[in-house]
Amino acid sequence: MWLLCVGAVIAAYLLGSINFAVIFANAFLKKDVRKLGSGNAGTTNVMRTAGLLPGILTFICDALKGFAACYIGKTAFYYAMSSAGAGDAHPIYGAYLCGVVCMLGHVFPLFFQFKGGKGVAVSVGIYAVCCPKAIIIGLTVFALCVLIIRIVSLSSLIATVTVITLSIVFYGYNDFRITSAVLSISMGVIIFAKHKDNIKRLVKGEEKKIRIRRHNDG
Repeated sequence: MWLLCVGAVIAAYLLGSINFAVIFANAFLKKDVRKLGSGNAGTTNVMRTAGLLPGILTFICDALKGFAACYIGKTAFYYAMSSAGAGDAHPIYGAYLCGVVCMLGHVFPLFFQFKGGKGVAVSVGIYAVCCPKAIIIGLTVFALCVLIIRIVSLSSLIATVTVITLSIVFYGYNDFRITSAVLSISMGVIIFAKHKDNIKRLVKGEEKKIRIRRHNDG
């Protein structure tokens, strides 16, 4: 049954490798979004270059693939543990593990020359499974930050720290909390690493504020 867990991990990476930013930008613009704007294959760059609708579709689908990967991991881990008689173990381990792997697939997609996005939208789907309370608060923090400072990258980083911190706090002092903390922090490291150029621009005061391109703009 542990082969089921291995299959879930592989499935999580392959799901992550489906880059919806590239797919929707190509569908609406017939261009590779990685060659437009900031060059990032993510929601914000799609919104800026292709328009609001493809940006929203990108966000939803990226979040859904994170959700699906975690749900598959959680289910596979549950059946594997049940068959092994380890009923007291927590199946959310599988969700977190597949979440990290899915994010790696998103950042380094097999199907798109290993050049993907930054993982923020994917993390929304991941935490919807792993820690729903944290992501609800995190999305609220993100929305407020965007409204106040209008810089998506900074808002994303603030929300990321918020979600990771809360996901650790919301679990009790036990072995699972340690494991979830390690995996959560791993996802945070990936997100911050992919935002290194944004962080440099933020420090210099050069990061652009959000501006959404309408699809029918010239």
